[in-house]
Amino acid sequence: MSIIVQKFGGSSVADSHHIFNVAKKIIPFYQNGYDVIVVVSAQGDTTDKLVNMASKINPQASKRELDVLLSAGEQISSSLLAMAIQSLGFPAKSLLGWQAGFKTDSVHSSAKVEKIITDRIKFEIKQKNIVIVAGFQGVNSLNDITTLGRGGSDTSAVAIAGELKADICKIYTDVDGVYTADPRLVPSARKLDSISYEEMFKLSSLGSQVLNDVSIKTAQKYGVELEVLSSLKNNSKGTVVKAYTITKRNSISGIATEKNLVKVSIGGIEDMFKFKKETISKLIEKNLIKEPELKSTSKLNSQTYDFLAEESSLQEVLNFMKKNPLSRNENFEVSYFKDKSKISVVNLEESYNLNIASIIFEALHEINVNIEMTACDNDHVSVVIKSTDLYRSVNLIHNKLFEEDYLL
Repeated sequence: MSIIVQKFGGSSVADSHHIFNVAKKIIPFYQNGYDVIVVVSAQGDTTDKLVNMASKINPQASKRELDVLLSAGEQISSSLLAMAIQSLGFPAKSLLGWQAGFKTDSVHSSAKVEKIITDRIKFEIKQKNIVIVAGFQGVNSLNDITTLGRGGSDTSAVAIAGELKADICKIYTDVDGVYTADPRLVPSARKLDSISYEEMFKLSSLGSQVLNDVSIKTAQKYGVELEVLSSLKNNSKGTVVKAYTITKRNSISGIATEKNLVKVSIGGIEDMFKFKKETISKLIEKNLIKEPELKSTSKLNSQTYDFLAEESSLQEVLNFMKKNPLSRNENFEVSYFKDKSKISVVNLEESYNLNIASIIFEALHEINVNIEMTACDNDHVSVVIKSTDLYRSVNLIHNKLFEEDYLL
């Protein structure tokens, strides 16, 4: 029997109307003879509300207790969706992460899936049930609830699809595919029919929020084809993420953007080599530095170091710096500048990235946008600018690279 895995994000199950809309996208596959497994996220902004609730009770709450709390969002979604399907006359059974067999390591808030014991899922399929799995969660060796980090429901869906050798894993979102840029920022962005695992992973790691980057690596590991499509449109084709060789010359995969970033500047560093080895390396290990390759375009003296971080991580970065032995130097100084955004152009043809960088720099010079940090790697070019300049900057860059057919 053919197996299909469908995953629906939080906006897809935001309220009763949306939940019934999702149910009506699931049932036809069941009627056509598929074994159907559905993975769901928490409704709408439920996770954010739970985080705010926790912060009012205990701003220093342990990650273990936060995992227990946040996993409740997916539990609600899975049970409500099962109820909706049942009300339409079809059999459905909801399973929590641990019931679905998700075994993880013990890193709370960003756990990694170590294995999936799919016995319960297979049992429910044999009972002719549509199986609804609460995504984003599992249990560790102590049977404590763990969560898989941002976009973890994508990882849940792909891992199930891989373990059960599903025909395809359909990821339903509030956009109808993968575009050359975020269509909410760039109205002229083009939808792609397909994209490789490597391209999609790079776009995701640089800020594109269409798919979780761990889920892409999981899909590549198992050879699972993903289709990203809209939960709001009927019978519309999405973008397929799969394995293929990139052969088109001068092929630019797309543009990723990130907002709500902060540039952190450290001054008064007496031993730069020691500082990078003992401080910056640890911040990178903790995933507190965004794209470590980024370099400031301003002239820095030998005792200054700049890096980029998420605004949500700023306090953790500052606390880390306060505890750093190097901060005892009386000249040691930490300053930060908020409201920064990053634009990254992904192109896996390394030899063209210097030309792409030149086009980006010239475009932003045309509209008097200051580039504060930049990186030019073998698979992408990134620039950091003020957030107020993001809209006009990314639209002009997209126009130069995708609509004017620049010769690289």
